[in-house]
Amino acid sequence: MKRKKQPNRSPKLLSNPAKQPNKSPKQQTESKAVKTPKKINANQSVEGERIQKVLARGGIGSRREIERWIDEGRLKINGKPVGLGERLKEGDYLQINDRVVHWEKFVEQPTRVLLYHKPVGEVVTRRDPEGRPVVFTQLPKLAVSRWIAVGRLDINTSGLLLVTNNGELANRLMHPSTQVEREYAVRILGEVSEATIEKLKQGVELEDGKAKFDDIWFSGGEGANKWYNVTVVEGRNRLVRRLWESQELVVSRLMRVRYGPVVLPERLKAHSFYELTDKELELLFEFAGMEGEKPAIVAKPEFKTHKSRKK
Repeated sequence: MKRKKQPNRSPKLLSNPAKQPNKSPKQQTESKAVKTPKKINANQSVEGERIQKVLARGGIGSRREIERWIDEGRLKINGKPVGLGERLKEGDYLQINDRVVHWEKFVEQPTRVLLYHKPVGEVVTRRDPEGRPVVFTQLPKLAVSRWIAVGRLDINTSGLLLVTNNGELANRLMHPSTQVEREYAVRILGEVSEATIEKLKQGVELEDGKAKFDDIWFSGGEGANKWYNVTVVEGRNRLVRRLWESQELVVSRLMRVRYGPVVLPERLKAHSFYELTDKELELLFEFAGMEGEKPAIVAKPEFKTHKSRKK
């Protein structure tokens, strides 16, 4: 893996993103204000920490998934079935499906967040039965836990993909109730009328219900291909493509340029990733309504890329 230091290329984290004048589709754009999730009181009992929170932090699953496992009787502490609301204390022996989980390592694990520039052709999954390249093989290995993708991008969509080892943070950023705004740069083949734009902003019926763009603006292009930037707060499968296609328009390129307050760094190349600094992590925690933490390791941010594979 090559490591290259590149100055002044850190991502923008916006506490209050505002829509900017039209820019080239290759430039990073910022959209209207994002609704910040309400902060949750994170007071912690001296008698331990909730099981859901510990396991989510370790990337075992989301808190909702872990609560379901508890209801299904799949978790045990010291040999006894776990109930909702129980906490893990020092010395507790935890099992999931009768397998021992060394949960203590999740307590001290510092949160890491990577911005990965996903290219077209890679899939956001851990294993692909068709043998296609997967994003997780492009990321550094973790000593404990695993990387969790914050949302997905389909195989034909490129751009910003957030990954983290903090399950609770990932869940906050993905949960529908938080209404986190996603921004995409879209290249459209054909003419787009003002009536079409207004219709897409008002909402159209898709096979899985009504959907809309929260905002659309023209961002450049001449001839048959035009670039637009759009924002949505839903994470439905292929939503941006399906909305345009509902108006009989062809999406010839689609790229995510922003997720919540995080903007894809302008010079971050495909197959490369950038790790958030401590300061940037604090802003992201604040946006997600979570208390920050003090990382155990302080490192200078670098842009990193893997050697291209032989075809």
